[in-house]
Amino acid sequence: MIRNAVLSSVALLALAGCNAPEAAKSPEQKAPESAAPAAAPDAAAAEVLTAQGYGPLRIGLTQAEVDAAVGPPPVNVAEAEPSECRQYHPPRAPEGLLVMTEKGVLTRLTAIKGSTVKTADGVGIGYDGEQLKTNYGAAARFSPHKYVEAPAGYLTTWPGAGHLLGTYVADPAARGLVFEIGQDGKVASIHAGGPSIQYVEGCS
Repeated sequence: MIRNAVLSSVALLALAGCNAPEAAKSPEQKAPESAAPAAAPDAAAAEVLTAQGYGPLRIGLTQAEVDAAVGPPPVNVAEAEPSECRQYHPPRAPEGLLVMTEKGVLTRLTAIKGSTVKTADGVGIGYDGEQLKTNYGAAARFSPHKYVEAPAGYLTTWPGAGHLLGTYVADPAARGLVFEIGQDGKVASIHAGGPSIQYVEGCS
């Protein structure tokens, strides 16, 4: 009888063990949480000035599209007739980057002193003019500056359209770059866009 009682106790203990709740897992045993998604790369870091534009500012955009991308022009500029040429710094554009619109269309972008904007090959304000000439070689044409003595001048390139070098370009579909080199031999400004990159006095 005693033997039967012992066997019954053992059976009850075994049954209780089968029904016992699973022990809590240690922190080391817990399933790893999903890793947080990697932060998206800074879009601005990839933006460079090209003959086609800069970031969302693409040559050929309407005035309304430019306003939506970087903000409206200052009041004194906005009051000018839309059919006129406008050159200004939009409120949300990078420092030292000017936009030019003609007849309500974006035709040129200009990087000036204080701008950190650079071209795809790393050329920005202050870049050495002689090195720039070497970089471009026959793909660009150097011409004397209209107002400043040498080594000042203009280095013009029409990517993919070398036959345009040395001519006045009127085709609105043409896209190029003009690097204005100052008397110190350094890049003083960079114009990007259509035929208006040939202007030497703002809108003319």
